[in-house]
Amino acid sequence: MITMDLSALNPLEKHIHDQMVRHSKTMPAIRINQAAEFCQCSVSKISKFVKKLGFNNYRQYVDFLYGKEVTPAASSDELKRLSSFIDTFDTAMIDELLSLIDSHDKIALFGYGPSLLCAQYFEYRFRNSSDKTTMAVSDEVTLKNMVDESTLLLIITGTGRFQSFQNIFDAVKKKGTKVVIIVEEYNTSLFSQCDKIFWLSSSPQPSHLKPYEKSRTLFFIFLEEIIQRLLQRKLE
Repeated sequence: MITMDLSALNPLEKHIHDQMVRHSKTMPAIRINQAAEFCQCSVSKISKFVKKLGFNNYRQYVDFLYGKEVTPAASSDELKRLSSFIDTFDTAMIDELLSLIDSHDKIALFGYGPSLLCAQYFEYRFRNSSDKTTMAVSDEVTLKNMVDESTLLLIITGTGRFQSFQNIFDAVKKKGTKVVIIVEEYNTSLFSQCDKIFWLSSSPQPSHLKPYEKSRTLFFIFLEEIIQRLLQRKLE
């Protein structure tokens, strides 16, 4: 994506652009040190100029001057992963989770590390979009003491490999609590730690990333769809 705005340039930068356009008509290629020489400025000034104009680098700007196809920046694997998730988004999963939410009076949200921060955010979102009693819990003791048969426990986890949820599952099941795990990456060990699992993606994040280093973007996309459905209900 490139956004070019000539009006944002100061007089010196407009001078640089004018010189570059003029010399590009007679020179087969302009190296950055040549550009600095005939524009009477430093190489770093040329680099700052092309970025301010909206290009990623000097090469992209030169391609633009000569009417060539602009060299695309390397695409982000994370953007590809998110695009794939959106393209294959399964709305039936939203319907299933909404049905579970509707059948319980209380919602408990739990996670570790960055997933806990997601849980805390969605505590706020749920409280403002529904009349359900909702609480994000940061420790296992509090969680075990607050749940009962009217509680839906939503465990949010990126990989499920940081720490097992088995003890939590065993403890809350004694109180009749329904346990749902929302996990991004496929992990068969989680199937025994919950009543139902929502597996969000078939495209794992890079293996060199530790669980706490991985993004939680898919949780926000998925759960925001739940929130939007709840908000729409309030308008009906």
